[in-house]
Amino acid sequence: MASVYDFDVKTLDGHARQMADYQGKTLLIVNVASACGYTPQYAGLEALHRKYHDRGFEVLGFPCNQFGGQEPGTAEEIATFCSTKYDVTFPMFAKVDVNGAKAHPLFEHLKAEKPGALGSKGIKWNFTKFLVNGRGEVVERYGSSTTPAQIDADVAKVLDSTPSGT
Repeated sequence: MASVYDFDVKTLDGHARQMADYQGKTLLIVNVASACGYTPQYAGLEALHRKYHDRGFEVLGFPCNQFGGQEPGTAEEIATFCSTKYDVTFPMFAKVDVNGAKAHPLFEHLKAEKPGALGSKGIKWNFTKFLVNGRGEVVERYGSSTTPAQIDADVAKVLDSTPSGT
């Protein structure tokens, strides 16, 4: 059975990264966009990242341009936007598709593990979030309108239930 650790991704600056590098950490994997009505959630995602990072938590941002063309920028433009507008310090990755024939395999896995409402697998919009425990299991999926602040208690609960070093 596949886990999130079985996938390779590219960082925003084009370097290869293995998801296995995050083994043992609690993750919030999010498809993000710079020109979306939900873009202000970057601030909340950064707040969560800073609050729990020392406990083994990482927010992982994956820019996506599939919804209304809301992430048209280059990698450099995305990096500049995230750092200057929201002081993002969590890892950002290369732009991906999350639905369709060219969907990134990581997102195919996330959707299969935690389908959306009524069992739908497709991601409906930017800022869909997947909470993954330290064993690489997808424990929850949140829609775009669920704010990072609303997820805070769930993150704490997963961190509390994941033994250190797993």
